[in-house]
Amino acid sequence: MKVADYVLQRLREWRVTYVFAYPGDGINGLLAAWGRAEDRPRFIQARHEEMSAFQAVGYAKFSGRIGVCAATSGPGAIHLLNGLYDAKLDHVPVVAIVGQTDRSAMGGSYQQEVDLLSLYKDVASAFCEMVTVPEQLPNVLDRALRIAVTSRTPTALIIPADVQELDYEPPSHAFKQVPSSLGVGHYAPVPADEDLARAADILNAGEKPAILIGQGARHARAEVEQVADLLGAGVAKALLGKDALPDTLPYVTGAIGLLGTRPSYEMMRDCDTLLVIGSSFPYTQFLPEFGQARAVQIDIDPAMVGLRYPFELNLVGDAARTLRRLIPLLDRRTDGDWREAIEKGTARWWEVMERRAEVPADPINPEYVVHALDELLPDDAIVTADSGSAANWYARHLRLRDGMRGSLSGTLATMGPGVPYAIGAKFAHPDRPAIALVGDGAMQMNGLAELLTAAKYFHQWSDPRLVVAVLNNQDLNQVTWEMRALQGAPQFEPSQSIPDVPYADAAALFGLDGERVETAGTVTPAWRRALAADRPYVIDFRTDPAVPPIPPHATWDQIKSAATSVLRGDSDRTAVVRQGLRAKLHAFLPGRGGS
Repeated sequence: MKVADYVLQRLREWRVTYVFAYPGDGINGLLAAWGRAEDRPRFIQARHEEMSAFQAVGYAKFSGRIGVCAATSGPGAIHLLNGLYDAKLDHVPVVAIVGQTDRSAMGGSYQQEVDLLSLYKDVASAFCEMVTVPEQLPNVLDRALRIAVTSRTPTALIIPADVQELDYEPPSHAFKQVPSSLGVGHYAPVPADEDLARAADILNAGEKPAILIGQGARHARAEVEQVADLLGAGVAKALLGKDALPDTLPYVTGAIGLLGTRPSYEMMRDCDTLLVIGSSFPYTQFLPEFGQARAVQIDIDPAMVGLRYPFELNLVGDAARTLRRLIPLLDRRTDGDWREAIEKGTARWWEVMERRAEVPADPINPEYVVHALDELLPDDAIVTADSGSAANWYARHLRLRDGMRGSLSGTLATMGPGVPYAIGAKFAHPDRPAIALVGDGAMQMNGLAELLTAAKYFHQWSDPRLVVAVLNNQDLNQVTWEMRALQGAPQFEPSQSIPDVPYADAAALFGLDGERVETAGTVTPAWRRALAADRPYVIDFRTDPAVPPIPPHATWDQIKSAATSVLRGDSDRTAVVRQGLRAKLHAFLPGRGGS
C-alpha cells in the first residue's frame, strides 16, 4: 500500500463520499491510487480548482458533512484559495488536500514550487501540515478532518508528489511516533446555570424584544419559535440564516442589513431588548443604537461572542441546548401590542414586495423574476444565490418554507459560487431540485464553464433538475448602483458594461436545455418548464438595469445621489436607464413620499 492508497482508505473510513478536485502532476500518485480504489471516494471533476473548492463548500453547507477538495501543487493549490476563504468566513468544514513538488526539489526554485505552508497559514490557520514521511499518517489527516468538523473551518494537508508514492508505514509504538484514532464524538456545550438566570432576567425585563438569528440557529428552529412566542418577539434573520426559520411565520421579519427588509430595520430601530442566536452579522449600524437595548448573545464559538454590539451578556453554547435550558426561566408576555405591530409591518412588507415586482420595466423587472419563483418553489428546493443584485432579490422576494434550504457567500461575498454551490448541493441531495440565481457578471466569470460540470454528472442524479436563472442586464449592476448611491457617480461603462451572451444557447451546446425570456408574460411559464425539465435548465432572463436595488432603509440623501448620478449621465445607455426613473423610484419606495 502506497501513502496515496492509505489517504483514500482513511477518507473512506471517515465516510467521505466525494472529493471535489482537478488533476495535475503534483497529485499523480493520488490519481493512480484513485484508479486502484475504483474511484472511492468519488472524484468529482470541476472545470477549475476554485470551483472545486466552491463545490466542496456547497456540499458541506447543504449536507451537514465535511467537504473535501484536492488540487495539484503550485497553481492548483493557489486556485483553491478563494473557495477556502469562503469556507473560513462562513464557518464551513472543508479539508484541502494539495500536492507539492518532490522533497528533493524543494528550495531549488523548481517548476511549480510554491511555499504552500506560508501560503495556507492564514486560510487554514486552524491546521495546515505537510506530510514528509509515511508515519505521519493517519495522524495529520485525522487531525485535519477532526479540526475542520469541530471548529467549522477549512484545514489543509500538503503531500509532496514523491511522498505519495512511498510505501505506507504506520506509526509504531515508539518515541516520537504519533498514533491516531478515527472519528470524533458529538458535543454540545451549554452555559452555566447562573449565566442562564442572568439572561432570563434581561429578557424578561424588556417590553419590546427582538431576536436575530443566523445559521447557528438552524438546528434550533423549535426552540427559537418557543422563545419568540414566550417573549412576544419578532425574528430577523442574517442572510446565512435565511433557511433557519420559515419566512411564512407572521413574526419573521426576513433579512436584515444592506439586503434586508423594512420590518427588520424598524424592529431593530424600536426594540429595547435584543437576543442574538448563532449569528456574527457584521453590520452594527443595522442593530439598535448603543444604549437603546439590553442585549444577550448565544454562540457556540467563544471567539465569536462579544462582537458587533455591546452585549450585556455573552453565552457560549449550542443554540438548541442553551435555549432548552433558558425556556423554563422565561416569563410569558401578555401584552401583544409589540408583536402585533411587527406582524402588521411584515404583512405590509410582503404587499410592498408584490407591488414592486409588478412595476413595469424594460424589458423585465428582475424583482418580478424572483417574485414569480416564490410561489413555484418545490417544497424540497435548494436555492443558491450569487453575489450582486441577485442577492438582493433572493433576500427580499423568496419566502423559504419549512424544509427548503438556501445559501450564498455570506461573509466573503465573493462572486462566482452560485452555480458550483448548486452542483455541490446536487451531490449532497441528488434527489432534490436545486436553483441558482446568478447575475450575468458571475455567470460570465465562471458559471458558464460549470455548466459543463453539470452536463457531465446530471445523469447520475436521481432528480436531474438544476435550474440556473441568469439575470442578464449587461451591467455589473450592484456596483453600478453602489457608485450612484454612495459616490454620486454615473455609470462608468468601461468597468460596468458587459457583453450580452446567449446563455441558453450555450447550455444547449453542452447538452442541457434552456430558453431566453424577454417579456414579463413569459416569466412564469419559463419557470414552470425549467422546474419540469429532465436535465439542467438555463433561463436567460433579460432584465432591466434601471431597477434600483435600493434598501428600504436608504436615506433621502442616498436616493437623491443615485437619481442625480443617473440624470448626469450622457451616454445612450444611460439615456435608456434615465427613462421613467422618477416613476420607478416612486414605485420602488412606497410610503416614502412622492417628492
